[in-house]
Amino acid sequence: MRGLLNLLVKKILERNYRKLEYALENPIETQHKWFKSNLEAAKNTKFGKQHDFKTISNFETFRKRLQVNEYEDLRSSIEEMMKGKPDVLWRGVVNWYSKSSGTTGGRSKYIPVPKENLKLCHTKGSTDVLSFLYHHNPDIDIFKRKNLIMGGSLEKYSESRQTRIGDVSAVMLYHMPFLARLVFTPDIPTALLSDWEEKIEKIAHLSIKEDVSFFGGVPTWTIVLFERILELTGKSNMLEVWPNAKAYAHGGVGFEPYIQRFREFFPSNDFLYQEVYNASEGFFAAQGDFSQKGMYLLVDNGMYYEFAPMKADGPDLVNTVPLEGVKTDVKYSIIINSNGGLWRYMPGDVIHFSSTNPYILHVTGRTRQFINAFGEELMIGNTDQALATSAAKFGVEIVDYTVAPIYIEKGKKGAHQWLIEFVTEPANINEFKKDLDQQLRALNSDYDAKRSYDLALKELQLEVMPSGSFHKWMESKGKMGGQNKVPRLSNDRKYVEEIIKFIGKNLVR
Repeated sequence: MRGLLNLLVKKILERNYRKLEYALENPIETQHKWFKSNLEAAKNTKFGKQHDFKTISNFETFRKRLQVNEYEDLRSSIEEMMKGKPDVLWRGVVNWYSKSSGTTGGRSKYIPVPKENLKLCHTKGSTDVLSFLYHHNPDIDIFKRKNLIMGGSLEKYSESRQTRIGDVSAVMLYHMPFLARLVFTPDIPTALLSDWEEKIEKIAHLSIKEDVSFFGGVPTWTIVLFERILELTGKSNMLEVWPNAKAYAHGGVGFEPYIQRFREFFPSNDFLYQEVYNASEGFFAAQGDFSQKGMYLLVDNGMYYEFAPMKADGPDLVNTVPLEGVKTDVKYSIIINSNGGLWRYMPGDVIHFSSTNPYILHVTGRTRQFINAFGEELMIGNTDQALATSAAKFGVEIVDYTVAPIYIEKGKKGAHQWLIEFVTEPANINEFKKDLDQQLRALNSDYDAKRSYDLALKELQLEVMPSGSFHKWMESKGKMGGQNKVPRLSNDRKYVEEIIKFIGKNLVR
């Protein structure tokens, strides 16, 4: 039965790949199609009438007429929609919303997920991921076995009986197509549990009985599940539990700090790692060539993209460019115009393109998660890569980390303070710290310049956090699982001070 299902799915994915390939070969034409389609769909909405969408025919007019928006700019409109008001940012009534906190702080964001956006962006993005996987690995047979996705949970909205909110993964799981449900583990009610500790325990007990071939989820929470499974089974690695495991689709945070741990979980040179760029706001990109890093921008997914060049003080919102205007190796803040009603919306991710034929991108950080207290322009891509290199060199594993500046005071120079929780600590923490500092200097010329002769920045300071620190801190904030992530970099000391206070550790600067 599952063999026939795998053949059927393979045919469906082959057909989808041909459409995907056409879009990738004709990206500008495809983008212009979505530009016109989305404006047409929303021309009679409150927002469309305010900005006279009916008279917009080109990008320049569109860019001049609409400001670039962050969530706070659209919050009141989205709250109207959540209470059941139709035709606000998108046509009709929208009943589903993906919940995102962005990081662990601030009020939650609720992103509209109308049926068009769910089907033509989020679900299609998942289909595109599998199309890439099957096209480049035609003998893969993941639909003959079970697939596991680490998702979030759903809840009702108190001010409207019809409105449902939850992590985008939970919204997608709830609407999972029938064919996919046949090979999904665990059952949907378990997958959507709101108590994360209970969810991990139940998934662990259920999944050890299954023949899992493919899985996906944020690395941090996937590791928690695997460690519990190994604890329950007494096995030394996950291939002893799931001998037919073939591939892992990962996203949400940089994978570099976790790759060594996953190689220990799956000690096979044939195991595939596929990077995806799926956010609450949309499914933007996916790795299609497994021989190199980088993800194909998904241009036929209900999105019309813009890109704001990054400057030292943030994105240049005046000189945004459409896809045909981007250049390689320039950092951009991505801006979307979606079939979910997000207009000139900036999710906050920083990317760069390594190729424009086809368009292959890399996520390098967040517009608000960086450190530039001393002109060093340090991004998450730098810290993830440096930490992964040092960890591999010293044979250690990382649970999580966060970094913040130590400000210059009278008689004292500035520095960066790293809070790192290790699975296994370095034998010599001082040598590890020196090596991490050197890796950062090699990766970032601005950081290196500020570190030269300790003129502006002293060598980084590293504090080893007790086991479970980040997990317990996240739990205390009600930010377990799903889209919730520890903020890696901050240009102020808010998170670092909060974590230090919570852990009760006397860290000396």
